[in-house]
Amino acid sequence: MRAYGRSTLVLAYPALVLGMFLLVPFGIMAALSVFRRVPAGTFEPAMVPDNYLNLLTPFFLDRIGFTLGLSAAVAVVCVALGFPFTYLLTRLPRRRQVPWLVFLLAVLALSEVIVGFAWSVLLSRTAGLSNLLVWLGLLSQPESWAPGLTAMMLGLCYLAFPYTVLVLYPSLSRLDPSYLEAARTLGASPLRGFFGVIVPVSRPAILATLVMVFVFALGAYVLPQLLGRPQHWTLAVHITDQALSRSNVPAAAAMSITLLLASLALVLVTAALGNRRKEQP
Repeated sequence: MRAYGRSTLVLAYPALVLGMFLLVPFGIMAALSVFRRVPAGTFEPAMVPDNYLNLLTPFFLDRIGFTLGLSAAVAVVCVALGFPFTYLLTRLPRRRQVPWLVFLLAVLALSEVIVGFAWSVLLSRTAGLSNLLVWLGLLSQPESWAPGLTAMMLGLCYLAFPYTVLVLYPSLSRLDPSYLEAARTLGASPLRGFFGVIVPVSRPAILATLVMVFVFALGAYVLPQLLGRPQHWTLAVHITDQALSRSNVPAAAAMSITLLLASLALVLVTAALGNRRKEQP
């Protein structure tokens, strides 16, 4: 009985923190999402589905689709670049891995605002990379690449890449080197051994990283405004616009719930796929 009481006490604190910082705010936001907005710019308690029905308009459906597509593209690009980079990093001696890991952690210390302004300057016409390409003779005149979809993708991938590497690093660092050696012994080239052995073995880590980067990009707010045009704004930007500029908190809450449920659905689908693969012989 005493051990049971201790285990209950140990679990009580995480449950309390989870309730205070996740369940309670989620409950408040869910309640606000069905409130009615009044002309004065405030809202009143009600049980109306209008805020969710408004999300079925072509504009918001387009924004939801664009946000999901952008997040998926950022996740695929980061994992496609980060997986081989992390694998090669884990094959280096430990003393040579440390500077790379320190550099990645230093990138994480940068503010999103600083990253956005840095990329906007780097992709600008006056002081950007296009001037270097003109000097090399690859362009006839300087060009501006920001704001634009490409600039926003670059900024989001730059921010998400360190997270990608740090999530993949523990799994790949524990990977048995004999897998690739066995593939080489059987006649496979290094590239074929990598894609035929290393990638399938690391599939759970890849799926987890894809979900993490997808959720990270799903809530992007600052970079879409600094590096993208209004047609490239994500749902997070429109949530802020509804809550602050238009004083429509119920609509912003409904959009937030929709975004959260989309993230949760992706996590559940990924977990189900992972469990199904584990059950297969």
